[in-house]
Amino acid sequence: MEQSEASGVRSVQRAMDILSLLTEDRPVVTIRDIVEGTGLAKTTVIRLVQTLERTGLLWATTGGYLAGPALWRWAHLARSSWEMPPELTRAMRDLSARHRETVNLYGARDLTRICLAQQESPQPLRHVVRIGDELPLWGGASAKVLLRDADEKRLRRIVRTAPDGAEHLPTLQAWIAEAADRGYAVSHGEREAGLSAVAVPIEGRSGGIVAALTLSGPTVRFGESEVASFARDLVDVGRQLSERGFDHPLGA
Repeated sequence: MEQSEASGVRSVQRAMDILSLLTEDRPVVTIRDIVEGTGLAKTTVIRLVQTLERTGLLWATTGGYLAGPALWRWAHLARSSWEMPPELTRAMRDLSARHRETVNLYGARDLTRICLAQQESPQPLRHVVRIGDELPLWGGASAKVLLRDADEKRLRRIVRTAPDGAEHLPTLQAWIAEAADRGYAVSHGEREAGLSAVAVPIEGRSGGIVAALTLSGPTVRFGESEVASFARDLVDVGRQLSERGFDHPLGA
């Protein structure tokens, strides 16, 4: 029984790996693309692709396979569940207009943070993360506020994914404590050289952290005075959004 369950879980994971190869930049994948992208045997790939096609999760074309119509239904359900309140959308748009930097909303999931909403900077040189993208939690301004209430066991799991591994734990703990004390977090080149961010927590009805609101962009535009201005504005907006609450899973 356990062997059968493990095989089933493995098949589901492989199917998800195949679907994850589809991106905005690569909306169509071939069998060869899938074999190279997953490392699976061609016979295994063909069997999985046939199953995904039968369920409508993939759609065969002359050029390869694209996202199937069943995903459209799931996307509609996800949008209905996760659509952001208009107040948040306006707040993010206004923040980006005032400071001319990209505004993101991140939520934490296990060892990663996920981009839930974004308002791009109007400047040619800007930082952009696609909605749905997952980023690590071992660094970055948003990670520091999202992990405020995380226990040491979870932090130890997170630092295993960091470049310096377990040695990063004291640094991460210090960052989290500093962010909790100040009410906001700042990062410069922690995850990617030349990239800076300022983040504030958004709390749910129970008082726990449900999201992080960030301003991010090139480090050259994140000097001391700019960071102070960004932080003041973000803290004020974050407080308003926390008081407003969310009418979807973030509101739990």
